[in-house]
Amino acid sequence: MIRPEARAQIARYREALIGLSALALGLYWAFFTGGGTLHWIGYVVMVIGAVLAVAGVQRARFRTGDGGPGIVQVIEGRITYFGPLSGGVADLESLTALTLDPTARPPHWLLAQPGQPPLAIPVNAEGADALFDAFAHLPGIQTRRMLRTLEQGADRPVVIWRKSGAAPDRPRLH
Repeated sequence: MIRPEARAQIARYREALIGLSALALGLYWAFFTGGGTLHWIGYVVMVIGAVLAVAGVQRARFRTGDGGPGIVQVIEGRITYFGPLSGGVADLESLTALTLDPTARPPHWLLAQPGQPPLAIPVNAEGADALFDAFAHLPGIQTRRMLRTLEQGADRPVVIWRKSGAAPDRPRLH
């Protein structure tokens, strides 16, 4: 009954739609119930709904689709990627840089750790939407910049976040 494209968009914006529903319920309770305790609860539900809607829009902007190569799991600060050709593990505490490489097909997140090659994770890998919450825990990350870079694309790899005090990557000679 619902076209697949419309179903995909609804699924992409599901948190935002839940937030808007809570906001509408809060508006109804706050302004159309005649007062009392439910009136004041409506204001609280409106605020919660607005926060959920904003967070839902951010998450929807981060989701670029499914069906990419590999599976991503995020468990207690550890990011694990199981890919068809490669894979690996990265702990959030040990990350030194987060880079978006739009030149790869599909675009990849590159997670740099000391003493290891960067872990490359396709942006559309199964479960990659869990990376949004993981990346949000990085100290000083600019979420808006990350989302803007992901949507606009670039012609070269872009460093989204670098750990304070970490030396920038130097190009290798060989």
